[in-house]
Amino acid sequence: MSSFSSSSFSLLKPLTFPSTPCPSPALLFHNNPIYIPFKTTSNHSKTLHLSKRLTIPFALTESDSPKSLQPDPQTLLQQLADSFDLPSDYFSQLPNDLRLDLNDAAFDLSNGPVIDECGMELGETLLNLSRAWESADTSTSYALASKVPLLANSLTDSAKSAFGRRLVAAGRRFLAMGQYGQGELQKIAKAMNAAGKLLSASSMSATTEEQPKTETRMFKFGELQVEVTSEKANIGAAIGFVFGILSWQIAQGIQSIPESSLEYANDNALLLAKSLRGALLAVFYSSTVLSVFTTIGLLLLGRQLKSEGK
Repeated sequence: MSSFSSSSFSLLKPLTFPSTPCPSPALLFHNNPIYIPFKTTSNHSKTLHLSKRLTIPFALTESDSPKSLQPDPQTLLQQLADSFDLPSDYFSQLPNDLRLDLNDAAFDLSNGPVIDECGMELGETLLNLSRAWESADTSTSYALASKVPLLANSLTDSAKSAFGRRLVAAGRRFLAMGQYGQGELQKIAKAMNAAGKLLSASSMSATTEEQPKTETRMFKFGELQVEVTSEKANIGAAIGFVFGILSWQIAQGIQSIPESSLEYANDNALLLAKSLRGALLAVFYSSTVLSVFTTIGLLLLGRQLKSEGK
């Protein structure tokens, strides 16, 4: 009984710390995540301080990376192809202003060196698809768009980036058409924008390593599309120079004819001849001046394009 009382009394005593210096609480908890002091007593009145390290096992699961959360480009391209599954007369029934926007979308999709940028098969498909839009052929448009997911699977990074930029540019044209019908055009615009941005972003690292390409300049007049290069500008300047010389020679020939040599049956015919002579002189002299300015402008443009290409 006495031993039990002495043991109980010793447990109620304040804890005594050893004389040796003890680490600070902050350091203690830094080194030992869970620190539990124990005090044991024995019959020999020896005090022992024990520390026990408790280890709590845990695991960190890596969250899904942003790439794993991105949709598959093939899925977005298939959704884009499915969005062109429209009635056979859908494009032909569009109003005139929307038809013009559709032609602009066709131009943005296939302008410039599309075959060089996107490859032979996909480039020709995009050219045919743009022609189908320009002719308002809905069935052919859907058939060609259905080939795009398979062709895009084998593209290089640079080709994917170029294809993505073209999709984004054409998608803006569809987006500008606004709400029409049941919103089919907006569905096409969203599918183009999503697929185009994903293709451009997936190959962004490859395109940044490439040297910047010179901007392609296009001359568009109606359905005629001509790429403007330094060589073509110089050829145009030569043609303008020859045309200017011919206009000048013709004007000089007309002016060398004196008015006194004009003989007609009456005064009205003579007045008409003089008016025609003055009109021809004005036309050919104006053509000469325009040819000079055109030649100079094309020469400067050719020199600028040549310097940009270096």
